[in-house]
Amino acid sequence: MTSKNESKAFSWPFWPVVPLYPYGQRRTLMQTVVKDTLWTFEQLQGIFYVVVPIRMTVVKLQPRGLLVYAPVAPTPECMQQMRSLEAQHGPVRYIVMSTTTGIEHKVFVGPFARKFPQAQVYVAPHQWSYPLNLPLSWLGLPSKRTYILTSNSRVPFADQFDYAILGPIQLNLGPFVEVVLFHRESRTLLLTDSLVSLPFEPPAALQQLDPYPLLFHARDSATDPMIDTPDTRRRGWHRIALFSFYFQPSALAVPTLGEALREARNAPDRSRKAYFGLYPFRWQPHWEKSFQALHHEARPFVAPVLQTLIFNRDVIQVMNWVEQVTQWGFEQVIPCHLEAPLKMRKDEFRAAFEFLNPDSLQNKPHVMAEDFQFLRDLEANLVRRGITPPASVPGSLD
Repeated sequence: MTSKNESKAFSWPFWPVVPLYPYGQRRTLMQTVVKDTLWTFEQLQGIFYVVVPIRMTVVKLQPRGLLVYAPVAPTPECMQQMRSLEAQHGPVRYIVMSTTTGIEHKVFVGPFARKFPQAQVYVAPHQWSYPLNLPLSWLGLPSKRTYILTSNSRVPFADQFDYAILGPIQLNLGPFVEVVLFHRESRTLLLTDSLVSLPFEPPAALQQLDPYPLLFHARDSATDPMIDTPDTRRRGWHRIALFSFYFQPSALAVPTLGEALREARNAPDRSRKAYFGLYPFRWQPHWEKSFQALHHEARPFVAPVLQTLIFNRDVIQVMNWVEQVTQWGFEQVIPCHLEAPLKMRKDEFRAAFEFLNPDSLQNKPHVMAEDFQFLRDLEANLVRRGITPPASVPGSLD
């Protein structure tokens, strides 16, 4: 049971701007990656309990100060953790807004920057918003200390970091851009969405902060009780992962509204938290095979939505960016989602983008083709409506 004081510590009053679970209560898991040098802050977010961690990374500058990459919600709990770091290592000097397309990343930058009025804010170029393309100041970013990053920007942290800009990849509504940083001292590459690794076990943030989504999705029907065991948590996580990457995986069937309502009447938990007993999912027997193929021994990969809808729109630009990044001597990678840190070097990083190489013997991905079908249909629909331009090479599963 959460106390009143704890509720205040987790409070995020601006959740209606992007109404994602857990709405107005966001807990934060802070972890040390490199002692006295590098830390991660994780919160949770999702829809219909399809919940994944979102991660901010904080790096100590030399001789003192902090750089923040991809801020999360500055709740009182998160701010207490940040003030503790500032007391030991100096003030937040730089904040990096690393993407143009991830609203779940962009929405926190303005509120976070206002908590650190002396910090300079560096923003990925070609920013846009929908349905109205608003100026950055209207999105909450402080106009007098916000700077747009370009490939030749003279940034004050260049003595400790290299950076590379992926994009702009034109998507008609607005371009995809991502800024990655390489911290030389720790040999760490910081990126946002361009690469992930899927853990077999549920992420620590879900296990420690809020395991309820795991139990919710572990069931086979609404009439099943929610039983908290390591096996049920793991099963729930595997199904959440399939939802997250494919939206509608091949192993998922949806019952009729009548069937779902009849089941809901017999559900053991008909509370608001359990969506009044509604559980409109039917998992087919091969769902575990789909997860195993996606997991692929936790090898880093590009998310299916980026493979299908974005990166194949401008293959030359993506591969040039990959070559730029692999000139750096990184030994670990910290993405904004799922597993981190990832122990990997440039050959492994390059291999994750082999799906873009039509001449490679490895360009057929390990995932099951049928799981891509919803994304392929979505791609065709977006191209037909002029929302997304055609791919510059054949799709990854052709």
